[in-house]
Amino acid sequence: MMSGMRVLILQVVVFLLLGGPLPTQALTHRYKFVVKEAPYTKLCSTKNILTVNGQFPGPTLRLRQGDTAFVHVHNKGKENITIHWHGVKQPRFPWSDGPEYITQCPMRPGTKFTQKIVLSDEIGTLWWHAHSDWSRATVHGLLVVYPKKGSSYPLGFPKLQAEVPMILGEWWKSDIQEVLTEFSSSGGEPNVSDAFLINGQPGLLYPCSRQDSYKLTVDYGKTYLLRMVNAAMNNILFFSIAKHRITVVGSDGSYTKPLNSGYIAISPGQTIDFLLHANQSPNLYYMAAKAYNSASSVTFDNTTTTAILEYRGNYTPPSSPSFPSLPTFKDTIASANFTGSLRSLASKEFPVDVPKNVTTNLFFTLSIKSLPCETNNTCKGPRGNRFAATVNNMSFVSPKIDILQAYYNQINGVYKPNFPSFPPLVFNYTARNLSVSLQTPTRTTKVKVLEYNSHVELVYQATNLVAGIDHPMHLHGHSFYVVGWGFGNFDKDKDPKNYNLEDPPLMNTIAVPKNAWTAIRFKANNPGVWLMHCHLERHISWGMEMTFIVKNGKRPQEKLLPPPPDMPLC
Repeated sequence: MMSGMRVLILQVVVFLLLGGPLPTQALTHRYKFVVKEAPYTKLCSTKNILTVNGQFPGPTLRLRQGDTAFVHVHNKGKENITIHWHGVKQPRFPWSDGPEYITQCPMRPGTKFTQKIVLSDEIGTLWWHAHSDWSRATVHGLLVVYPKKGSSYPLGFPKLQAEVPMILGEWWKSDIQEVLTEFSSSGGEPNVSDAFLINGQPGLLYPCSRQDSYKLTVDYGKTYLLRMVNAAMNNILFFSIAKHRITVVGSDGSYTKPLNSGYIAISPGQTIDFLLHANQSPNLYYMAAKAYNSASSVTFDNTTTTAILEYRGNYTPPSSPSFPSLPTFKDTIASANFTGSLRSLASKEFPVDVPKNVTTNLFFTLSIKSLPCETNNTCKGPRGNRFAATVNNMSFVSPKIDILQAYYNQINGVYKPNFPSFPPLVFNYTARNLSVSLQTPTRTTKVKVLEYNSHVELVYQATNLVAGIDHPMHLHGHSFYVVGWGFGNFDKDKDPKNYNLEDPPLMNTIAVPKNAWTAIRFKANNPGVWLMHCHLERHISWGMEMTFIVKNGKRPQEKLLPPPPDMPLC
């Protein structure tokens, strides 16, 4: 009797924590994250880096659809830190979403915070990373969401020999906080990284790295599921495997129609699930990744990271394995076409739910701009000025306390609720030689307020101000359908006629190509405060971010839940 009573009490507690009924067979997990420095040696030198549990990359969390996890974070490092669960919608509970000064103040050294991960319909590969300063360079890891018990992968999914994490990263020989400090002071571009990484290893092409190469061993005739995230800071990356084609089956925590391809283009923040069929002659083959860079004026890390695909068997390995053919670093068509080829399953088992009756139209320009250099400083931005980046000419200024706390507690003066729905400056966005008079932004902390369950269409328009470039845009708290894209300026009368409303991909991060537009749709059905930003770290540092506030609905299950008792203090 007492045992039954304890179960009943536990169910009631979980109901209150989640704000709703218990998901079928959903489980609760607990993890410990100790943020601390640890020494790592790469490229002939050793430095201390910030890690979780001393691991780089950090630990992989494995959950099932609908599960809840409590992550007990203890900051034993020397820096402030926050952790973001990238792609997790956190229904009604933005308190654990993680971006500093948006949903929380950062955890100071020596403090603790228990974050709650609430899964809903996410399935496949997500990830987690620091969301404070540039700490995510080394503080990141995978978050894998399996189907519920009793459920399975989509019909036709092959039998898997193994699942393999593939974390693409970036490495500086200098301390990353020193890189950020110099970058912030100079007003110019950051120093480029010294290497790219595959699962924390640079590969054979870098100095002192012969032993620092990741190796994947496979059996001929078997199929492997590779779970990839681009954790690099400032680069879209091309990836390929010599003499092998891959089949994409998921992206950003959602299934996709199978896409057969010879390469992958993956944005910072994006995840790609793909099948590798080990169907070539047993041998050694290179896997490789390098940067895509569409702006000729932008310096970037033009090196190539490699790993080894090794077949089991008796054969004489070659002195030099076959190397994959990757698109050139400036191949915008290759990058855009790969992303533009993704499609949702849109099956009976996995239907789409694209908003058809739009109630809120938004048009956001994405621009690189400049600000006057401070007195007694020498800036390295355009014409001796300081770089800035904007959404609708607004360059975001972080407040002193987080916006979520200010919204929930009705604290005045922290933000303004009048972020523009349309650009205040209208011009030929993708023209050459645009006027310098268009380059000065407004620095502000404005938010866009959305009514609960608004059906939103948002068109991103990349501009050619200062330097046209791609922008991987990430929205917190929601996934969205990518219903259209194209080069040039968006035409509101013609372009919507070609929208894909049947099987658009469901994403949380989408690369808006250089001098192009991308249209997304989503339902604003998650009350709270949610960040939207470019996932190129230098762009968010320059101000390319804004915040949505989704208002409460009328029913109890449509309202923001209260904060946990141990929120970090401001």
